[in-house]
Amino acid sequence: MRMLEALAAAATPLSVSDLGAAIGVDQPRASRLVQQGVERGYVRREADPDDARRTRIALTDEGRRLARGMRGERREMLTTALTSFTDEERVELARLLNKLADNWQR
Repeated sequence: MRMLEALAAAATPLSVSDLGAAIGVDQPRASRLVQQGVERGYVRREADPDDARRTRIALTDEGRRLARGMRGERREMLTTALTSFTDEERVELARLLNKLADNWQR
């Protein structure tokens, strides 16, 4: 799922190495994930126009549909989870999440 989300967020198709870096896995694991995605029809390999020796990974229409559905489902779950928060608690949560993101080590 992280692979599909990373590809959906990318402006252009990604190399396997770039995809691995985006989702926090090593290149061999990224290759296995890509293969699984290809077998399920969620991603496709395509030639890199800048380097014929490399391939890039792109979402298929089915993969894009699945990624969109996941984002919508997560948004609904988050909205439901936040209904019991006060306005002040939501502001504090946003502040703390931004602080976490600013200090996240890759």
